[in-house]
Amino acid sequence: MNKLKKLAGRALGLCLSALLTVPALAAEPLSAKQRLEDLDFLYETVLVEHHPDVFANTPEGEFLALKTEIEGRLETESDAEFLLDLMRLTALVGDSHTSIAIGGAADFRAYPFAMVRQGESWYLSAAAPEDENLLCQEIMGLAGKPVKDVIGAFGTVFASDNPVHLRRSFRQACNVADIYEYLGLVEAGEPLTVTLKNGKTLSLKPMGLEAMNELEAVRISDRIQGAPETAAADAYYFAKPLTDSIYYIQYNICREAEDLSMEDFAAAAEQDLNAGNYSRVLLDLRNNGGGSDGVIWPLFETLRRAMDSGVKLVGLIGEATFSSALINAVEIQEMGGVLAGEPAGGSVCHFGAVQTFSLPNSTVRGQLSSKYLDLNTLLDAAAGRGVVALEPDVLVYQTLEDTLAGKDTLAEWCLAAPDQQLVPANHSDAPLTRGRFIGQLYEAAGSPEVSLEQLPFADSFGIEWYLPAMAWTKEQGVAKGGTEGTFSAARPITWREAAVFLGRTAEALDIAPDPAATRTGPIPTVLAEGWEQTAVTRAWDLGLLPKDADFTKGLTRTQGEELAAGLKALLD
Repeated sequence: MNKLKKLAGRALGLCLSALLTVPALAAEPLSAKQRLEDLDFLYETVLVEHHPDVFANTPEGEFLALKTEIEGRLETESDAEFLLDLMRLTALVGDSHTSIAIGGAADFRAYPFAMVRQGESWYLSAAAPEDENLLCQEIMGLAGKPVKDVIGAFGTVFASDNPVHLRRSFRQACNVADIYEYLGLVEAGEPLTVTLKNGKTLSLKPMGLEAMNELEAVRISDRIQGAPETAAADAYYFAKPLTDSIYYIQYNICREAEDLSMEDFAAAAEQDLNAGNYSRVLLDLRNNGGGSDGVIWPLFETLRRAMDSGVKLVGLIGEATFSSALINAVEIQEMGGVLAGEPAGGSVCHFGAVQTFSLPNSTVRGQLSSKYLDLNTLLDAAAGRGVVALEPDVLVYQTLEDTLAGKDTLAEWCLAAPDQQLVPANHSDAPLTRGRFIGQLYEAAGSPEVSLEQLPFADSFGIEWYLPAMAWTKEQGVAKGGTEGTFSAARPITWREAAVFLGRTAEALDIAPDPAATRTGPIPTVLAEGWEQTAVTRAWDLGLLPKDADFTKGLTRTQGEELAAGLKALLD
């Protein structure tokens, strides 16, 4: 355990109090010509020339219309307004990984308050000393509007591809006065009205950076009593037992620490798991904003072996789970693990592989995606999900009461939850993939023992929940793979492929047609001709294919379960 308790590098922990000040760098006033050069560079060179699909979410005409609008006020707007114009233009891309940094080229003003979101509600998490008695009060409105409407308005400035990421961006900048004024939510220089659930209101005047720095704010964090064992650590990764049966791993950044390689960390974790009698592993990605998704692979291989020995894997996710950590979370589902917690800030499919840039005159900094990561073509677990926030299989929100008591709501729930509550969500209408259908057939066949000394196909990852199924079906000639030895497990299956796999499985299991029960009538035209016709005909004659299906469409997971159930019925 000593090796795992060692701090492996440095990772940023989450703070409950939002920013009360926004960093800014001093800059010489820019001329309208310099601003235009920066605007042109951002649009033409950064976005249009280098983004992989800049107009995927917004037509080019909207970009050009906004750019023309911005050009018309370059001589009169403030540095803060110009920076927000650049952010607004970039936000049209609709990509959480492509954005302009809010700090750096303008002196912003802020209101003396901050918010925190717990469950579906927002609470006052920081305020001026005279408003201390209002801390922890639920916030119902800002500037006379519901909080959700204000978040929507912020979405025109902050780049985002899902509402969870937008909420996070809003929370981090919810007190920036210049944004409210830019969006027309508050008149220039006027106070912001914060409406609380108890009927009280705050009227907050904007303050400059120097005044904000001198303000002795009061915060929810000052009221927290202690910290849970699972609090964010100043480490890239660490592990420890929480109980005799629950093993906990915290993974805070997708990067390998200089003082503890992931391979050594995984080996030490495996030694712990083998020495104990653990029934469950909690892999915590709630503080992980990304990096390189492949770093964790040695740990996944360790956890795969533990799962094959009966250990249940539960991934913990939350609002800060993003980018490469989001990919790792979906891979946990691909392993057959369960995700618990709150919706992630990252989308299942998303633009990513970030590069940084800075504008030539203002030196405003930003980041830009370089490719599109289409996970639903790579992982069965992502099939059909697209550009949407990753939802946990089991939704558990952190409560304000537990936060103040220094408790981790999700971790304590996982410690107490029986196995029947920790099950994957039933995405019944998701496309049925080749890999999942093979897994369903394998289970219907009784999950025969199989050798896993080598990967069954060239494109097998080695951690899939259906890996034994692929190995068995290859051994039995059910799934033969392509000419290059690949299987394309994440590709949606066609009816002909499903029929072939059914027919081959029936042959491998020596299921012979019963003359008295053999289906009569012609095979549907769409299935009557093509490759492996013998296997298709066998599946039809055995009644393993429905009579009235639309064989030109794809299959859902539910339909795959029904086909596998028909096979099992013949075996029984």
